[in-house]
Parts: sequence; C-alpha cells; structure tokens
Amino acid sequence: MQTQDSRITIIGGGLAGCEAAYQAAKRGLAVNLYEMRYTGNDQPSELHTPAHETGLLSELVCSNSLKSVERTNSHGLLKADLEMMDSLVLRCARETAVPAGKALAVDRLEFAKLITARIAADKNIKIIGREMTELPDGPLIVASGPLTSEKLAKALAQFAGIDNLFFYDAIAPVISAESLDHNKMFLASRYSDEPGQYWNCPLSKAQYLEFVEQLVKAERHLPHDFEKGHFYEGCLPVEVMAERNVNSLRFGMMKPVGLFDPAENRRPYAVLQLRQENRDATMLNLVGFQTQLTQAEQRRIFRMIPALAKAEFYRYGSIHRNTYLRSPGLIEPTMRSRSNANIFFAGQITGVEGYVESVATGLLAGINIHRYSTGKELVSAPEHTMAGSLARYVSDVCNAKGFQPMNANFGLLPPLVDPPRSKKERYAAYAERSLKAMEEFIGIVNR
Repeated sequence: MQTQDSRITIIGGGLAGCEAAYQAAKRGLAVNLYEMRYTGNDQPSELHTPAHETGLLSELVCSNSLKSVERTNSHGLLKADLEMMDSLVLRCARETAVPAGKALAVDRLEFAKLITARIAADKNIKIIGREMTELPDGPLIVASGPLTSEKLAKALAQFAGIDNLFFYDAIAPVISAESLDHNKMFLASRYSDEPGQYWNCPLSKAQYLEFVEQLVKAERHLPHDFEKGHFYEGCLPVEVMAERNVNSLRFGMMKPVGLFDPAENRRPYAVLQLRQENRDATMLNLVGFQTQLTQAEQRRIFRMIPALAKAEFYRYGSIHRNTYLRSPGLIEPTMRSRSNANIFFAGQITGVEGYVESVATGLLAGINIHRYSTGKELVSAPEHTMAGSLARYVSDVCNAKGFQPMNANFGLLPPLVDPPRSKKERYAAYAERSLKAMEEFIGIVNR
C-alpha cells in the first residue's frame, strides 16, 4: 500500500488510461500518465503506432461511433452506468458529438483535443511523452491498449507468463462527402423511429454480385504466417466475410432491411451505409467496412459502388496488431492483478472489446487504485450492471479456455427472475435493475 501523496503510474493515454487518470486524480492522487505518442497536438511524435495519426490523447482509430445511447440497448446501458459515475470520456463525447441517429458519434479530432486539454489542465496529472518498456514499482495501471509497443508487450508477456496473445483489427475507410454522387444515394434510416442520419448507397443484384466477386479476388496486405487467423469475429475485414458466403454482406452490414430507394421506388438488393465522421459532415465513414485491402484495391473496389465512383479517400482502411491478455485467472473483477497487488489493468488489453467497454475498465481501475493507495477495501461493480458484468467476464477463470474479447451485451447479465416475454420489456427490465444497482454502488464508492 502507498501513501496518498505518492504518485501512481498509468501506462497508456487512450480512453481507458485517461478515464483512470481522471478518476484517480479527482480523488486526490498524483498521477504520472505515460503515453509514448504524446505531443499535445495533432502532430505525431517519432514514436507512433500503425493506426494513430496524432500526438493527442484518446485518439479514436477504428470508428467515430461509441454506439447506441438507448438504455434498452446494452451499449446505451453501459453509457448510463458510466455517466452516473462521472465519466470524463463520456462527458467529452457528448460535448463533441455529431449527428448519428440513436448512436453517440463524435468529431474524432475535436474529441481527442478536448480530452487532451482536460487531462493536461488537471493539476494532479503529469503527462509524460515517453515509451515505457518495463513495469515500474509502485501502484500501476497498465492501459497500454491494443497497440502496445513490442518492448512493453514483451514485459507484459514475461509478467503474465504468456505470449502470442494478439489478433488483427481492421479499420474502415473515410471518404470525402463532396466527392460522392448524391443522386445515387439517399438519406434514410432502417427504422421508422430513428432520424435519417445515414447516407445509403444502393446496389442492384448484378452490381452486388460483381462487387463481392472483385472484393474476394482483391489484393490484400497479408500478415506473416505465424500471425494468421487472429481476427476478432466481431470485427472481421469485409473481404474475409465476403469469401465465407456470397450473401454474408447482404445479410450483414449491407442488408437493405427497412430501407426504401425513392429513385427506384423499391427496396434495394443491397446497401452500403455511410455515417457522418466529423461535425461539419465533410467526411463519411463506410459503416462496417473494415478492410485489409491495399490502398490501390480500396480505390478500385469501393468505387464500384455507383455513388462512390469518384470517391476521394481521406483515410484508407488498414489492419494492425491488437494485443490483449488472457485475463481470466490473471486479474480480479476490481481490475487488480491476482499475482501483484500493486498492478491494475484497464482497457482493451484486458480483453474487453469496444470504446465504451474500455472506458468502463479504466473507470473501475482508477477508483480501485485510489482505494488501494489509501488503505480502503477494493470494490467490484455489481454483476447486474453492464460495467460489472464486463469486469466479471474478463476475470472469471471459467472463461479462460478459448478466451476472446467481448463487447457489452445483455447475455453477460444474470438472468431476470421473472422475465417479460417481450424483448423490449426484458431489456427495459434489465436496464431498470442495472441502474438501481449502480446507484447503490455509487453510495458504496463515495463512503
């Protein structure tokens, strides 16, 4: 145990690391926050990752969407949990939000700038732009994220007794809105009670089949032989999905369900959806189109979609290594290491998958490192809350065999005693129970 005036160390200035730093600092702890990419502005440092483009904290690289805000949705319920706990990241996301229907999407650059400014202004936090290659002594939170540097990854593997625990994530392209043919797309939503915030690019059956055929044949950036097969099932490259079945895309991210093409006066055979990427709506994200195609093939293949025939690319899709621990058996639901009481873990390196999920683990780690450092008993978020269920998933030894990253979902929550037959009513009941449990948990934390 450390005294309250000792400095704690946090490795990683992503969503989890920044949330952990804020939670610890606001409770009075002095924090050294290490981020190897940090420059304090949108210019990258000499130390960078294959996916990041700036030297800002909490730069989002996969998507600008933090998913649903509805409390009857698992991701929306998790947001409600965290906002009740005064999450800095969620507050900054609200302040930099862009239109996205029922989802919380942000202007990526403005979001990173705001979090960087808030963390830098905190008198209890010192940001250090340097790579950490070893695990230091004293209270520590490791939140180095899915793009952990090789040197630190080796140190973590040595600590945990494991290696080769990584997979590949794929990033969707971002294109210029003004370069598109708006006569060949329409603004609509799949659901009648959701504002029409997505641009929809329809394809006929012939166009779709040709698109899939070329997608499967296209040249890709391929990993080394020893790295193959480590894709996360929840974030597969679009071409990997296409080669599994010709209809995979049409039943997935390109499904036309709920959409009506006014130009053709009918439902399209397939649809590519584009989501607003920034506040000014000058950039659009190809929804669900994570890819490992070469840049030349991305231009060729995606321009086969009629509305994208002259698309200009602001950012190409890419792939990158994603490092994570086999956390069950290694960490507790409090986010503390089972083998070293000084060390806590947070973020995607714990095996949670998703932005807000990472924030949740950072929030819990920040609270508990403060309690540990001041001699208080550590706390676990209730299993009936979405945050607590995620913490239990990544710490439950029963999940160790075949462990893979997990998003927030209602399947993680304990079943209802007398569940309603309607799915909507069940989810509402889950939400009511969760938020009540979170209120009680806040009372415990604040004692």
